[in-house]
Amino acid sequence: MTPRESGGQSTRGERPRPAVSIRRNATAWLFVGPATLIIVGLSIFPAAWSLLLSQQRWDGITAPRYVGSRNYTALLADPELYDAVGHTVFFTAVFVPASLVLGVLLAVALNRRIRFLAFYRTCIFVPFVTSAAATGILANFVFEPRTGIVNGGLRMFGIPAQGFLEDPGQAMFVLCLVALWGALGFTVVVYLAALQDIPAALYEAAQIDGASRWQMFRRVTLPQLLPVTIFAAVWQTITALQLFDVVFTTTRGGPVGATRTIVYFIYHHAFERAEYGYGSAAALSLFVVSVLITIGMMVYARFKRIEAF
Repeated sequence: MTPRESGGQSTRGERPRPAVSIRRNATAWLFVGPATLIIVGLSIFPAAWSLLLSQQRWDGITAPRYVGSRNYTALLADPELYDAVGHTVFFTAVFVPASLVLGVLLAVALNRRIRFLAFYRTCIFVPFVTSAAATGILANFVFEPRTGIVNGGLRMFGIPAQGFLEDPGQAMFVLCLVALWGALGFTVVVYLAALQDIPAALYEAAQIDGASRWQMFRRVTLPQLLPVTIFAAVWQTITALQLFDVVFTTTRGGPVGATRTIVYFIYHHAFERAEYGYGSAAALSLFVVSVLITIGMMVYARFKRIEAF
């Protein structure tokens, strides 16, 4: 007898009954529903609310007043915004290439069989899982001009103490160093996983052809890591554009605004000056720029036929 005649389950080619389909969909939504609510509640709804606020002038107390696109027009004429953009671009231009280059070099070093390998990998990854707020607080102790560890070491060698986070000319470089220390573990782990996926046959063939270690690294390793590099560059660029917590826990945008980034600019206007509409307009502008940068890098990867996404 067939499965249908014997009262068994339907064959693979048959469509499920409506009651079975509804039961399956309900079960699926029981699993997907909570995550969907969280995504809608924590991302989509705030984004829509921010879009509404960006067209209003509201201080959180009095009734909001519709101003249309005036907040965006005011942004274009705000010199503080251009300063914040310049600081953020500078940070991104230093942070992203440094994290990629150091990430590749450290991943190659940690991909070899050496003693205490697990200990070294742990030391590289621990700063990444440490909160950025804790990283910023630690940086205050390390780079404090009078009692900091770094200036203490410089005095031992007869070098004058440096201002570091209190010097407008050094503060952003120090923040780059601190942020790099905290985020380097991500690129190292990503590159390390990619290195272990490179076929050993490629290195064996290059070795048979007489290639040196540098030639194998340049001709085999780097091309194989290109998709991962595109992905890491997008990730680190977005991370750099959103720099805030390290600034908040160290310099608060100072000294004299030398470390005020775009996100800190948004925080300053929205939460310190209660200009919620103006801050929302700046936040949406940053979101649009981040999306455009991401799309641009994805298009470049597709144009070059690099399977990075």
